[in-house]
Amino acid sequence: MPAHHDASDFVDSDFQSARQTACAAPLPALPAGSPPPPNRPPTREEIESLVSQKQIKLAELKRAQEDLERERAGLEELRRRQMEYQTSRAEMLQHLTRGIGLLEEAELTARRDADEMARALGEFRDAVSKVQGINEQLWTQDNYSVELTRALTTLENARMEWNSARLKFPFLAGIPAAETETAAPKARPPSLATASLAQLCKIGLAVTWPIWLVGLAIFIVLLLRR
Repeated sequence: MPAHHDASDFVDSDFQSARQTACAAPLPALPAGSPPPPNRPPTREEIESLVSQKQIKLAELKRAQEDLERERAGLEELRRRQMEYQTSRAEMLQHLTRGIGLLEEAELTARRDADEMARALGEFRDAVSKVQGINEQLWTQDNYSVELTRALTTLENARMEWNSARLKFPFLAGIPAAETETAAPKARPPSLATASLAQLCKIGLAVTWPIWLVGLAIFIVLLLRR
């Protein structure tokens, strides 16, 4: 209980009025955004200020995330283009190198075929002139056998040239070009270095039999004259 004071007791009236004024004065307001003092719940204004700050922070983070996403997308596109460049470069180098080899081989084959065609063309023209040079009106009873043998030899040589050319160039036999491309590669005649003895004998007989035939015909004519 408060003590009772007598009128004779000393009371400082100024101190009492200052104390009552200090107790009645409101508390100073906190700065915006500062956390509430301990042991005191935040006010509505303070909560709204904190919410606004968090929203601003979230917007800044969202903008930063969008910037990072754009940078990541740009790097992904750059990586994709770099991989496409490396893959395309390796692929084109492989294709072009292989194409060069195939074209060089095809060019050599075409040149060889062109040389063979030119050679066959010259042999055909020579054979045509020889066949057309056979004049039956000049044959007589005395030289008939010899001229006939000579004419048969000329025709047989022309036939050999024709058959050899047909083996080299199937289109001469009427085979379409599409079938010749899908057919097996044409066989090359064996070289003399790798030919066997039987093959050499056959080649020698094929080359010299017209001479033997002419000699035999001359021998028969001489026997008939005797």
